[in-house]
Amino acid sequence: MPADTTPFRLLVFDWDGTLMDSIGTIVACTQSTIRELELGTLPEATIRGTIGLGLRETIEILSPGCGEELFGRILECYRKHWVSTYRDAPLLFAGVQEMLRELAEAGYLLAVATGKSRRGLDYALEQTGLGDLFHATRTADESFSKPHPQMLLDILTELGVHPAEAVMIGDTTYDLEMARSARTHAVGVCSGGHGREELLRFEPIACLEQVVELVPWLAERGSVVPA
Repeated sequence: MPADTTPFRLLVFDWDGTLMDSIGTIVACTQSTIRELELGTLPEATIRGTIGLGLRETIEILSPGCGEELFGRILECYRKHWVSTYRDAPLLFAGVQEMLRELAEAGYLLAVATGKSRRGLDYALEQTGLGDLFHATRTADESFSKPHPQMLLDILTELGVHPAEAVMIGDTTYDLEMARSARTHAVGVCSGGHGREELLRFEPIACLEQVVELVPWLAERGSVVPA
């Protein structure tokens, strides 16, 4: 793991459960899909535990061994419920927009690495008006799903940043495991899919209650942007 004395240049954020309060909405949409397709019942904790993975990986956990025909039906049904009922329900966590603008003005490079689809992330960026703040974004349909490090490695390469100068900020162990594999730092946030104890198993350099605590944490750490 890189030493944590290197000044940070790049902050990479997960989306759902980290920047946007969308975990409950995703769970509700998944439950609607399961009910419509009569796939039985699943505990909320099981569904929450898959958030952050790509759609294919999520469906494999929720419906093990499903073939292509059932996969297509689940995907179509989920998207129907999401667009018609749930898509506009999630909101950014309080203070996120101000935090991101403050970090951008301070000179940090900002990026997103998310289990959302490209279409889903683009919609969320348009809905929130945050698209202009991010220097790079990667989604699960453009690379291997988390916890594989490809999304993070692609962002590092695109922006020309050394792993020791980057931090992955996320609410799941998938985010932290991805950071470990990519040799970047990791900061956990306890606002989403996985609890503090789970996150601490991956030894993040910090574990925050909410992502907006990142700004004072960076100030306390004395992190400055290289000129």
